[in-house]
Amino acid sequence: MKIPYQFFISSMAVVLVGCNQQSTTSEINKPEIEVTQKRITFGDFKKIKGVDNVQDVPFQLFTKLDSVQFFVSPSKNAAHLKIAYHRLDNYYGFEEFDDFYSIHYSINNNISNSIEAFVLKSEFTAAFDLTLKGVNLYEIRSSTFKKANDFNNKSFNTYGSIVEVSEQEFTTASKTRINEVLVKNPHIQLKGNNWVYADNGKETVIIQHENLVTEDGVLSNEYIGQSPYLNLEVFKENSVETPDVYYSFYNVKPSANFQLFTGGYPQILPRKNRISYIVSNNDTGSDFTVSQYLEQSHTQEDLLYVNFTNFKVADGTKAFWADNETFYAVVYPTTSAPSIGKKQKSSFIKIKLKADLFN
Repeated sequence: MKIPYQFFISSMAVVLVGCNQQSTTSEINKPEIEVTQKRITFGDFKKIKGVDNVQDVPFQLFTKLDSVQFFVSPSKNAAHLKIAYHRLDNYYGFEEFDDFYSIHYSINNNISNSIEAFVLKSEFTAAFDLTLKGVNLYEIRSSTFKKANDFNNKSFNTYGSIVEVSEQEFTTASKTRINEVLVKNPHIQLKGNNWVYADNGKETVIIQHENLVTEDGVLSNEYIGQSPYLNLEVFKENSVETPDVYYSFYNVKPSANFQLFTGGYPQILPRKNRISYIVSNNDTGSDFTVSQYLEQSHTQEDLLYVNFTNFKVADGTKAFWADNETFYAVVYPTTSAPSIGKKQKSSFIKIKLKADLFN
C-alpha cells in the first residue's frame, strides 16, 4: 500500500515540531547554576605600609563612578568588595596588569590602616591617561583686567572663549603664527660662567638681574635669543629661593641693562606692541598674561591676567598667536602626571579674546 506523499511530509513536520517543543521544554526546566561569592571585608586584603610620600607613588588613579570594586587578586573571579567613592579618597597605583591596577589604599584616610587591592581598569583612569574630556576649561580662580582685580568672577567668558581643538588644527594654525620668533644673536657668547656681548673688539658682561649663585658656581641663566622688534636679548633665569622660572630682557648697548621680564616664555606681537605668556601656576592651574609694551620707557603695562584652574601648560614655548585675538597652547589636565615609561597625553586649546577687549 502506498503512503501518499503529502501525508508523509505532514508526518515529518509533526515529528520536527514535537522535537522542538521537547527541546524548548528541556531548556526551560534546566536548572540555573549560580556562582556565589564569599562575603569579604577589608580584613581579607593584604595589609601594607601606607603611602607617606606621594613622590614615591608610580601613578595615581581617578574615577568618576559613585562606587568601585576592590578585588583581592588581579582576577575577575576573585573575591571583591564594592565600596562607595569619597571625594577625599586617594588611589595610589603601583602596578599594571591586563585588566587591573594594583593600588595602595588607606581606609578612612588612615595611613596606618592601609591595604593592597586590585581595581578594574574600566573603572579608573591613570594620571598619565587623563584628557580634557569633561573638564570645564572656562573655570578661573581670579583675574586682573587693566589693573582691576576680580576674585568673584569664576568664568573666562567675560574676556572671551576657550575650547579644546585637535592637534591637526593646532599644527595647521602654527604655520601662520603672527608672533615673532626669537633668534640667536651671534654677538652673545658664553665665556666661562658669564654671558658676554662682544662687538668691535669690546666685550660687555651681562650680569644676571638677581645676581644668583648656585652651589656649583655655574650661572643659572640661559640665553634664549633676541627679540627683533624690541631689540632686546632674552634670557631664561631661575630663582634660587623659589621654583619660579622667568625670562629677562636686556639692552646690551651701550652697556648691559635689565629692561623688563615675563613670568613665562614670551610671545611678542609687534603690530600690537604686546607681550604675552602662558605658564603653569605653582599653586593652581595656569596663568595667562597679556601686557602692553611701552617703547619709550622700555616697560610694560598689564592688560590681562587670568588664573585658569583646570589645566597646566605642557610647553610654553609652543604657544603662539594665530591672529591678534586667537591664542593656541599645549596643555594637560591639572591632575595629569607622567609615570615610568608613560608620557602624559597632551591636549590643545584655543583662546579667543573678545575683539574689542583692550579698546
